[in-house]
Amino acid sequence: MTNDLKESFSSDSPPAPAALAAKVRTLAPSMTRSMQRVAEAVAGDPAGCAALTVTGLAELTGTSEATVVRTARLLGYPGYRDLRLALAGLAAHQQSGRAPSVTADIVVDDPIADVVAKLAYDEQQTLADTAAGLDTVQLGAAVAAAATARRIDIYGVGASSLVGQDLAQKLARIGLIAHAHTDPHLAVTNAVQLRSGDVAIAITHSGSTVDVIEPLRVAFDRGATTVAITGRPDGPVTQYADHVLTTSTARESELRPAAMSSRTSQLLVVDCLFIGVAQRTYETAAPALSASYEALAHRHTPRPR
Repeated sequence: MTNDLKESFSSDSPPAPAALAAKVRTLAPSMTRSMQRVAEAVAGDPAGCAALTVTGLAELTGTSEATVVRTARLLGYPGYRDLRLALAGLAAHQQSGRAPSVTADIVVDDPIADVVAKLAYDEQQTLADTAAGLDTVQLGAAVAAAATARRIDIYGVGASSLVGQDLAQKLARIGLIAHAHTDPHLAVTNAVQLRSGDVAIAITHSGSTVDVIEPLRVAFDRGATTVAITGRPDGPVTQYADHVLTTSTARESELRPAAMSSRTSQLLVVDCLFIGVAQRTYETAAPALSASYEALAHRHTPRPR
């Protein structure tokens, strides 16, 4: 997957104009600095950049025409002309009544009401970006594999481990055998037992967490279907992933670490994965959910005084 990053984005149909900003936010960390300047320019001023020739945009960003074209292709467009059309569409979308831009920078003396507003905006933007950039073909393939899996192993550490546990408990409630592994040694020793027909899911925002990559590599070598949920589609974890589900995150700040923003997008992806599996296994999933609700019902009933 890593070696074919550019081809994977250029071979698909170009992203819709509204998805362009999300694409930039997702891919910018993996770009060269010169490509980042081009990407930031088109996302920051789509109307202005749409009016520029490839030479004009290269001059504006202090790069070369080749860099502009490479950036356009990495963002999913066959060439600069297609990118300009998308920029014009994005500019029209923004001018049609879109809410004004809100800065998400939270500072130490912000009133709590401002903190709430900024976080809410960032969460909404992160979810929208993730939905816009999520490859539904890859998602569908991951759903199909999980729905028929003998066993599903999930790997994650830190904040990603919480997301993995959330997915595991959801899958367990519809009758699937799913385990979330947070201990890296146990993750590897369990991955050794996987085989064809099993599924392994790695959750890592950075795409380079060794404790997550190692068990996924073992699962991949053993013939299991492997899935990576990551914010870096060019990260090392994708080398061992049959299917890659890309997440987006809000911009990290001093008071809002990456672990907070990445968790939001990861939870959306695992919810999509779970719902897809529940749909495919509805005849068994629905009774299993009912049974689990019934088993816990008495714990939600107020005790008589």
